[in-house]
Amino acid sequence: MISILDEDFSQLNEFLHQLQPTQLLILVDENTHEYCLPRLLGNLETEIPFEIIEIEAGEEMKTLETAAQLWEILTEFETDRKALMINLGGGVLTDLGGFIASTYKRGIPFINIPTTLLGMCDASIGGKTGIDHQFLKNIIGTFANPEQIFVFPKFLETLPFEELRSGFAEMLKHGLIIDEKHWNDLISIKNLTPQSVFPFIETSMKIKQKVVDQDFTEQNIRKTLNFGHTIGHALESLFLLKGKPIMHGEAVALGMICETRISMLHGLISEETSNTIISHLRKFFPDIDTKQFSVEEILNLMRNDKKNSHGTINFSLLTGIGNSAYNCSVDAEHINKSLHYYQNLP
Repeated sequence: MISILDEDFSQLNEFLHQLQPTQLLILVDENTHEYCLPRLLGNLETEIPFEIIEIEAGEEMKTLETAAQLWEILTEFETDRKALMINLGGGVLTDLGGFIASTYKRGIPFINIPTTLLGMCDASIGGKTGIDHQFLKNIIGTFANPEQIFVFPKFLETLPFEELRSGFAEMLKHGLIIDEKHWNDLISIKNLTPQSVFPFIETSMKIKQKVVDQDFTEQNIRKTLNFGHTIGHALESLFLLKGKPIMHGEAVALGMICETRISMLHGLISEETSNTIISHLRKFFPDIDTKQFSVEEILNLMRNDKKNSHGTINFSLLTGIGNSAYNCSVDAEHINKSLHYYQNLP
């Protein structure tokens, strides 16, 4: 499922030779078109006809309108069910591209070539596809696995620092919920650079893949991967609604701080452990001003989260560093306290 590409992309060429799709549809955004597509095309060794489909970059593109445009483009290209979509981009593009591929003619095969750290360690893995609607993140989507995920770590060298940091949040999450050694390895990084994270990318990917393999449709243990996302997604949506989007990883880091605090309030971890985790998270991520949103606004969005049922807001919480629990029902008072705590951090 996961292949780390050599310089000549030989694994990708071998895959295409074996699959023999009728057509390649390479989905890119304006950034990956400029910085990553030349590397892909320069190493592509195939006679299979291909089309380049470019969209604008950004979370704002994950909409029904964009999806409709892409379905129309595939129709114009007379794309059949044996074509292959190649999603070359970050989390937004693999989410959107996977959704388009999984719904067009009831599904065509696709592969992900993630170009951001977030894409590599999170979005491209696990078969979750989706688009946003009415500022609710990934509220429309499917479960559909890519045929393969190909990772070329050097693509990270094309990223601005903020993109690198955004993906790093998901790596830290993997350590916190499952693997204490991974967490300790990551927090020992002094300067966050592509080179400093290279050695840990495959570990993070395998952690997520192992969880997904146990629970593809998120009925139990896969829910632990949502740590930091219940509050994080709500605030990410509010900033998007305000027209001032924040990076996904910044929202997740914020969410992890609040949800670590909730874990402590629930008696699942000690205050010392909570403070230790939060201090490490704040080393890498800036504090974000959330005082512009009321607790009720945040709660309303959290109630719409896909993971809830029977009107209860469910969280995945920490029971230690490297351990977690899911389906934790949290009352509004503790959510309120965690948000107040975050807003008043020194």
